[in-house]
Amino acid sequence: MRGASAKLSSYPERARESGTPNLPYGRQLIEDDDIEAVVAALKGDFLTTGPTVSRFESTLASIVGTREAVACSSGTSALYMAARALNLKRGDTVIVPAITFVATASAPHLAGAEIVFSDVDPETGLMRPCDLEAALARMPDGKAAAVFPVHFAGQSCDVAAIAKLARVRGLKVVEDAAHALGTAWQGDKDALVPIGACETSDLTIFSFHPVKTIAVGEGGAVTGNDPDLMRQVKLARNHGITREVSEFTRTDAALSTSGATNPWYYELTAPGFNFRISDINCALGLSQLKKLPRFVAKRQQLAKCYDALLAPLSDAIRPLKRDPRSATSWHIYVVRIDFGELKRDRGDLMRALSAEGIGTQVHYIPVHRQPYYTQRYGAMMLPGAESYYASTLTLPLHAGMTESDVARVVAALKRHLGI
Repeated sequence: MRGASAKLSSYPERARESGTPNLPYGRQLIEDDDIEAVVAALKGDFLTTGPTVSRFESTLASIVGTREAVACSSGTSALYMAARALNLKRGDTVIVPAITFVATASAPHLAGAEIVFSDVDPETGLMRPCDLEAALARMPDGKAAAVFPVHFAGQSCDVAAIAKLARVRGLKVVEDAAHALGTAWQGDKDALVPIGACETSDLTIFSFHPVKTIAVGEGGAVTGNDPDLMRQVKLARNHGITREVSEFTRTDAALSTSGATNPWYYELTAPGFNFRISDINCALGLSQLKKLPRFVAKRQQLAKCYDALLAPLSDAIRPLKRDPRSATSWHIYVVRIDFGELKRDRGDLMRALSAEGIGTQVHYIPVHRQPYYTQRYGAMMLPGAESYYASTLTLPLHAGMTESDVARVVAALKRHLGI
């Protein structure tokens, strides 16, 4: 969950005192070689913006199959950098699915754009092309500057179809893949394309928060293939400052009398923030990227275990609907429960599970419901998002779990739901 405090994965003292191991809904898996990599970085010459950042970026770009990756301080900063790179500004509109973390909307909004929320498939939480069309139809002129589709829970949306529609309507496309490192999508030629390759989109963003597939502490990245866009991404990471001689406008100040560039010189292209990431974070990230195939395989194994154990309970508990075109690296394991039919309060269920050391979460409150956006745009009804939200619950899933842990969660669910 992008931007969430680690405290959201903590539990009552009584659960810890009982001796029962805690199962947070998400958790990093840090091993001895990860620690050794961080220690080596701490003993090195650079703590930030050094060679380890560059190695992490090139490794990530190679893994996802894109020309370039730019690492940064968080998934949220990656979203903002992408918005700045697209030159989003006042008067522009961005379409964002209602089921996502607030940063997907807030980042382009902070860059100046207004937000229009799209509905989602209630069975997957994903934006569909028809949801994008409906969002465009609600706009007075039917025009928008960009769409930020989300690969929710790790499962890919049909970004190719969304991008096709977006191009016809003149929209840029930024994939929010904060959940989807390691996921691939079956393209038109039946070949799996890694999410992040930007085959049909302009940019893709990732998050490396501790509950994600790999952890760097806090961190994110933007991937892309357009050199000009990626140059803008880099400027947005570092205050809007350039040190490229070819981009200087004040050559009288930039150059010495001999014609050489003054070594201290830089220019501000547009005011920006510091979204840099440290060598310390990227040392951990490089170590974790080596384990990505193992982490993905483990998450897929645990998801299959959940699927099998929950299958007999499908009248009461249903996993998210699966799209066979998505080779999914599951970030979270989400189920849908008819709490009304079962006469069970979701909050009470979460507290009861927490007392047993089983952490759960809700991903997400529809963003259009948030007070800021209702005050700005008015109340609205998106039936797919509302239906999804009313029934959703996220169960524990992380690479440190075992199938016995999954069985424990399912048994507790059955007991507390009386099924």
